[in-house]
Amino acid sequence: MYPPMLPTRRPSNLRTPALLAAAGLAASFLYVQAKKRSTERDNPPTGKFIYVDGVRLHYLERGEGPELVLLHGNVVYANDFELSGLLDRAAEDYHVIAFDRPGFGYSDRPTSTTWTPEEQAKLIHKALHALNIERPLVVGHSWGTMVALAMALDFPKYVRGIGLISGYYYPTARIDAPLAAIQATPVLGHVLRYTVAPLQGRLAWPLIVKGMFSPAPTSERFKRLPVWITLRPSQLRASAAEAGLMVPAATRLSQRYAELTLPIAVIAGDGDKVVFPDKQAHRLHAEISHSELAMQPGVGHMAHYGDQNAIMAAIDKLQAAA
Repeated sequence: MYPPMLPTRRPSNLRTPALLAAAGLAASFLYVQAKKRSTERDNPPTGKFIYVDGVRLHYLERGEGPELVLLHGNVVYANDFELSGLLDRAAEDYHVIAFDRPGFGYSDRPTSTTWTPEEQAKLIHKALHALNIERPLVVGHSWGTMVALAMALDFPKYVRGIGLISGYYYPTARIDAPLAAIQATPVLGHVLRYTVAPLQGRLAWPLIVKGMFSPAPTSERFKRLPVWITLRPSQLRASAAEAGLMVPAATRLSQRYAELTLPIAVIAGDGDKVVFPDKQAHRLHAEISHSELAMQPGVGHMAHYGDQNAIMAAIDKLQAAA
């Protein structure tokens, strides 16, 4: 006699979910690549290029007069100053150069370098020398303020004065920074940047922008920003890396603020929900007694879309004091 046949369990098919996930990632990859190609075709670089230490930097140039350098924040690129109108407004009286910082817009960001504010300051300093720019005023927005500060600290005889708009100057606990920095990791970050992260970013974009401008309404000018330029895998890597670098960079730089003797303008919106002005702008102004503080009422993080007459007045004051 043979033993009775026992009922057998049908093995669970684990391959189906894995195949579906792989197909989803492949479809996301193809869609992201298509959007990257189309947005770069529809939004070609409108400025000039310069090569410094093998790094290609893209920059916008306008106007004549005293030298003024503009450094954008994270996520966006140099055309943010163009959209805001500040670039053309400043070009009425200054020779203005607005860089795409490394990895943003149409500038390279080699992975062989950790692009701290100090490294970016060194690169931009060399680029300005190559462009025969001497003794500029340097104005940064958000993350760009740390590059402006690094330039002032490391090249004090070169920089005439600095304007700091909506800057992050002191380390604070930030949950968003480590979460965003995941996209800069070598393996997982690479997969995310080329598949689902751009799609998630596009879905979250309206909420992100609202937070950047709140309590003010989102500027109609900013709505013309080519969103998919900011969501390309290369720019997502730069944005993620800078999120991870933000707290340690502020920790290092803040230990050196006592060295600053050049003219400084600190500008911020009193409703900024990205970097809180009481912990950043007001504190920096209190520590650097010779700085000038200009607060914009009812304005959020994107203060350069706010009262541009006040910003230009602060820049003119820097120029006069330098």
